[in-house]
Amino acid sequence: MTVSVREVAALAGVSVGTVSNVLNRPEKVSPVTVERVQRAVAELGFVRNEAARQLRAGQSHSIGLIVLDVRNPFFTDVARGAEDRAAEGALSVLLGNSDEKPEREAAYVDLFQEQRVHGVLISPLSEDLSRLRTLRERGTAVVLVDRQDGAQEFSSVSVDDVAGGYLAVRHLLDLGRRRIAFVGGPNSIRQVSDRLRGAQNAVDEVYGASLEVIDSDGLTVLHGRAVGDALRDRAAFARPEAVFAANDLLAVGILQALTMLGEVRVPQDVALIGYDDIDFAAATVVPLSSIRQPSTLIGSTAVDLLLREAAGGTEFVREQIVFQPELVVRASTAG
Repeated sequence: MTVSVREVAALAGVSVGTVSNVLNRPEKVSPVTVERVQRAVAELGFVRNEAARQLRAGQSHSIGLIVLDVRNPFFTDVARGAEDRAAEGALSVLLGNSDEKPEREAAYVDLFQEQRVHGVLISPLSEDLSRLRTLRERGTAVVLVDRQDGAQEFSSVSVDDVAGGYLAVRHLLDLGRRRIAFVGGPNSIRQVSDRLRGAQNAVDEVYGASLEVIDSDGLTVLHGRAVGDALRDRAAFARPEAVFAANDLLAVGILQALTMLGEVRVPQDVALIGYDDIDFAAATVVPLSSIRQPSTLIGSTAVDLLLREAAGGTEFVREQIVFQPELVVRASTAG
């Protein structure tokens, strides 16, 4: 049963206003009264409704973070970076997982608006940012995460995914592989389409090279295994010589499927590279080459931008921070 402020006031023999002062502005109350109210709080087991107090003040001490897939360790690391930096400013991070579903993303945006969060960090699914514009017009700062804003309407923190896709496939081409496959989807996700564009740019530079695009229904290990099973079932001459997966989870699934029956050797028969360089990439049965992103730095930098925008209001100059990706070579391409 919830204990009210009125009950605390009655037990302490003071007014409700005095209890409020003790909880929020104790310096305005005599030490004797503070002690009496604190004894009543302890005896009744009173817990203040911090959410209600913050809503009355007009804004909470929380930041909303909406990611594409919380199961992806990349986004877990982004969240960790955001949480660590937010904690330095006595803020907490509320995590929302859109699960790559527009309706869930919209629901979290609306929820965070209702909660009067200090600001919203989001890795949006589509190019339609109208809901985020409305959110900002109502006074909530918004920063895009792992996504560039070409129109520069919003501050953003991202990695150059076109450059990352180029790095991955250029590495495969430099190994002498010419029949390359790109695995990823859905292409409505900007990160996927940008990585594909970079891959195509690299292939276009090499005479005789080709790029087969294999769509996946998602970006998980299970989706990767489905693609890997299909590749394994092809005749050897019909398989690509190398595969670039849009993220490491897909690559892990492909690796599992290709090597499970011992019919396909990685990298001898098919070289394989992923994207994100999650911790697990180095621990797979064949250590996975990948394109590294500074995930925790992305999260902490996004919070920095958010706090500057929240403090600067309409005078804030929005920034587009773009980190460069890094090629990490392991046995899946170098064995």
